[in-house]
Amino acid sequence: MFNLDDLYRARYVLGEILRRTDLVRAPKLNPESDIYLKPENLQITGSFKIRGAYYKISQLTEEEKKRGVVACSAGNHAQGVALGATSHGIKSLICLPEGAPISKVEATRRLGAEICLVPGVYDDAYQRAMQLRDEMGYTFVHPFNDEHVIAGQGTIGLELLEQLPDVQAVVVPIGGGGLISGVAYAMKSLNPKIEIYGVQAAGAPSMYESIKQKQAITLPQVSTVADGIAVKTPGDLTYDICSKYVDDICTVSEDEICAAILRLLEEEKIVAEGAGAVSVAAAMFNKVPIKGKKTICLVSGGNIDVTILNRVINRGLEKGGRICTISMELDDKPGQLYEVNGVIAGMGGNVLSVYHERSAYSKKINACELSVKIETRNHEHVEEIKESLKSKGFKLK
Repeated sequence: MFNLDDLYRARYVLGEILRRTDLVRAPKLNPESDIYLKPENLQITGSFKIRGAYYKISQLTEEEKKRGVVACSAGNHAQGVALGATSHGIKSLICLPEGAPISKVEATRRLGAEICLVPGVYDDAYQRAMQLRDEMGYTFVHPFNDEHVIAGQGTIGLELLEQLPDVQAVVVPIGGGGLISGVAYAMKSLNPKIEIYGVQAAGAPSMYESIKQKQAITLPQVSTVADGIAVKTPGDLTYDICSKYVDDICTVSEDEICAAILRLLEEEKIVAEGAGAVSVAAAMFNKVPIKGKKTICLVSGGNIDVTILNRVINRGLEKGGRICTISMELDDKPGQLYEVNGVIAGMGGNVLSVYHERSAYSKKINACELSVKIETRNHEHVEEIKESLKSKGFKLK
């Protein structure tokens, strides 16, 4: 088992490569808490993963370095391994799920790694990496279930204690558990009173279910916009550490993740990927008990695929009541659409699109269906518009 000396050693080694990520105070995310963000999305390679990958590679023997390294990743660990290996003059081969964002795949390639795309998700890429390790003799660099990797990630915990000594709670994303294991071990070892909360996507709750069932389990499948934490099976080492040092784990929905990404963009000018935003989602939607506490949310990465960013923003707008669709049945006669638009405009709503159809399935022969997509301020504003429409006699669905 590693100890605090390993974390301090890792911090010394990482001093030659890391970018300093200062805390950002974010009071608007949850007015009931004093929230700070640790923006590891600004780290070199765009995520915290460089810490564990680089430190692991720095500790390889000369024989292991000669054989080259193989790794599996959803994208962020891949970039960390690629940069670490290239920096040390080592060959690297990375197995990625074929559904990994193109931006992450190409970034890994640019950093000097060979790429092997594997059908399926992270766990399928892991199996392929194991085969290549056995066939070709590569040294495997695990993304989370490795003491050197955990020690590298744990350097974040040391930084948090220096940057905010009186921190009371820390909220950390969980995929396989390497990040939260390192952070929790570091912070609990130095100050046991600090509360450590983990967050998983509801579509990939492997560590959440494992802790609940008191044994490491494997999910039949995972599906989430937070591709960086879409892991079916946590590590045995990370499971043990989480069992001992993590206070609780929660899950957040896809809509909550999208809302957090949008809030970070709008309020904090921070670009976060789904995996990086789950900690903020947990704080925003009160999934963790941080009311009145000085809290740090780890924004673990910012390598979001720009091709899905628009969809993520729209989901976030809908979750926050900033966009809504109102459907109703109208009498098919002149002036109805004009009157509906007048009500919406009078209430301060902005019509984005209109869908009008003469319904063949209505009980009324002269009826039609209308769906109006509206830009609104919040959920309260949506309800005000609906009530105003009802008061004018419109039948909402």
